[in-house]
Amino acid sequence: MYFIDRYDAAMQLADKLEKYKGETGVVLAVPRGGVPIGYYLAKHLDFALDLLMAKKIGHPLHEEYAIGAVGLEDAFIDEKDNIPNEYLKAQIDLIRFELKERYKRFMNREEPVDISGKTAIVIDDGIATGRTILVTLRMLRNKHPKKLVVAVPVSSQEAAERIKREVDEFICLYMPVPFYAVGRFYENFRQIDDEEVMTLLRELNERDRQAE
Repeated sequence: MYFIDRYDAAMQLADKLEKYKGETGVVLAVPRGGVPIGYYLAKHLDFALDLLMAKKIGHPLHEEYAIGAVGLEDAFIDEKDNIPNEYLKAQIDLIRFELKERYKRFMNREEPVDISGKTAIVIDDGIATGRTILVTLRMLRNKHPKKLVVAVPVSSQEAAERIKREVDEFICLYMPVPFYAVGRFYENFRQIDDEEVMTLLRELNERDRQAE
């Protein structure tokens, strides 16, 4: 085990992110498991906390194989060969509707934080294959952040090598070989429910309102 729980992972990551203190930035947490880590790091860095709402588009013949990703405002298609346009449009519309409804429930607003010109740090509790996050990073790059950073407690080496090519910095505490499921590297990897996510987000949103 490398981590007691997600908060322990966040505290270990905090040292690696110390250099970003003082910058104008946004922590983009992948719900739900990335939110407790993102919450702690956003407080530590005095960054805004937002949710990275994105979901892969699966191949029509193999749902688990990501051919692209959809975000709240845009989409990125990695593979179009032999994929019907009707399928892509239907998937984009359906996924975006679901993401917007979920985002509104979590954040009590409809529009994500603008990351243009800011340091954007993507946080999750671990990365196994990395395929979904790769296409998501390409969407984020199109929003012109000053820096695009991914920071995770644990990742497979294969995913790490791919992600490094897409970001300004990739921070990862452990890249074990062989790599098992992310939860195998935590002593306590309990499921995070929607209520906990909303509680953490409300607390930080209240902090930001009081600072205005």
